[in-house]
Amino acid sequence: MGENTQDFSRASADAANRVASVVCETPLIRSTAFSEAAEADVYLKLENRQHTGSFKLRGATNCLMSLSDAQRATGCVAASSGNHGAAVAYAMRELDMSGVIFVPEQTSTAKVDAIRSYGGEVRFFGTDGLDTELEARSHAAQHGMYYVSPYNDATVIAGQGTCGIEIASQLPDVDTAFIAVGGGGLISGVGSVLKRHNPDLMLFGCQPQASAVMAKSAAAGELLNLPSEATLSDGTAGGIEPDAITFELCRELVDEFVLVSEAEIADAMRQYMAVEDDRIEGAAGVAIAALLARTSEIKGRQIVVIICGGNISEATLTRVIEGS
Repeated sequence: MGENTQDFSRASADAANRVASVVCETPLIRSTAFSEAAEADVYLKLENRQHTGSFKLRGATNCLMSLSDAQRATGCVAASSGNHGAAVAYAMRELDMSGVIFVPEQTSTAKVDAIRSYGGEVRFFGTDGLDTELEARSHAAQHGMYYVSPYNDATVIAGQGTCGIEIASQLPDVDTAFIAVGGGGLISGVGSVLKRHNPDLMLFGCQPQASAVMAKSAAAGELLNLPSEATLSDGTAGGIEPDAITFELCRELVDEFVLVSEAEIADAMRQYMAVEDDRIEGAAGVAIAALLARTSEIKGRQIVVIICGGNISEATLTRVIEGS
């Protein structure tokens, strides 16, 4: 492991103590069905049981709790129509902070209501996500507020790493992990922790073929500006900031990227929900699909699959179940 990843591993251990009053420890359960399918011991880390329904609360909370009193007083800003926005709103409420969540104009009422249910102030701007983010950054700069990135922030990455701290404690013999990748915050944090815990751990980065920016960038040796197509894994979709610190972390930590099709994601989601009787979102389906695509390589191993979130709209859920 490089010095940078060791630093993040240590920072995650500090973060675990820092965020304990806000973030809950999520269950790690052995899946009989997926263990049989992989001929291995497959464990599911249920981040869909986290407050707000995803791992994002870990990073948001650690970020806000790492701010100075002066920074907290000025408030914070985020841009997200999904899990990150809800997580920042929840963390602000718990820490008695104020702030603004910018969302694209077409954001669904359900997602806006979720953010507002945690006390977040919502402002609409833009249509493609990037313009929404640029407006949020501009607002933060103009008002002296702290912009909370979903992945391009050291304290956010360390916060996501607290999931890895729990995994290492719950499954000390873990030697393989499947983690969905978007901007790379989760796999950077958790990967740093697990690789320090077990330097021989095999780390699979899981992405949809429709939006595989990190995988293709890692292969090219530089961050690429690539278009993304529509995908069930909306939580991992989109581009990556040119200066993202997660890029080099992913290049160092990820042993193999696994790209899966939309059909494989939908099938994995259906299988999971049928055998585990639990709701998951598309990004979690990507990790399950990647596991099923690599069963020949992982027989007999101690595997963890991070079920990164469970926030899925009723319309999307119906479409997945009906296979339409």
